Amino acid sequence: MPEFPFLVRLRLPAPHPSLEWIENRLALAGCTDALVGLGLPGRVALSFEREAESAGSALESALGDLQRALPKAELAEVEPDLAGLSDAAEIVGVTRQNLRKLMLAHPDTFPLPVHQGTTAIWHLSDLLDWLEEHQSYDVDPTLKAVSWAARRLNPSLRAALSS
Repeated sequence: MPEFPFLVRLRLPAPHPSLEWIENRLALAGCTDALVGLGLPGRVALSFEREAESAGSALESALGDLQRALPKAELAEVEPDLAGLSDAAEIVGVTRQNLRKLMLAHPDTFPLPVHQGTTAIWHLSDLLDWLEEHQSYDVDPTLKAVSWAARRLNPSLRAALSS
């Protein structure tokens, strides 16, 4: 069975629990495959490499574990989903300049960004698909699958957070 790498970001309710408390809650819920990182107060990121039949089932089982372990936490985002050229270049093992050249050389087929401003942002799944289909890049199929699963999941998370 393949392992799917992904990151889940949560917002925790106040008073903010300690790292030890979070790790204990995860262990009690059977969620022992998450590496926990604390950043801003009240925010936590959990890095997974979850074995499952599919990327969707990996995400679903991890989110179920998190709901049981941290029921008052708000799910903010699942990664990988959105990426800049630098992020995508690092993932596929090329330079940002290389991806930029491809973008400029193939304006009719290169994926459109979901946000274009000072920094453009794409769905990683679109970039990986394009690189595989148009440039014959060897893209990790588990990463591609999890980027598509995260892309499908994140809009509902954003809608829930804004309501």
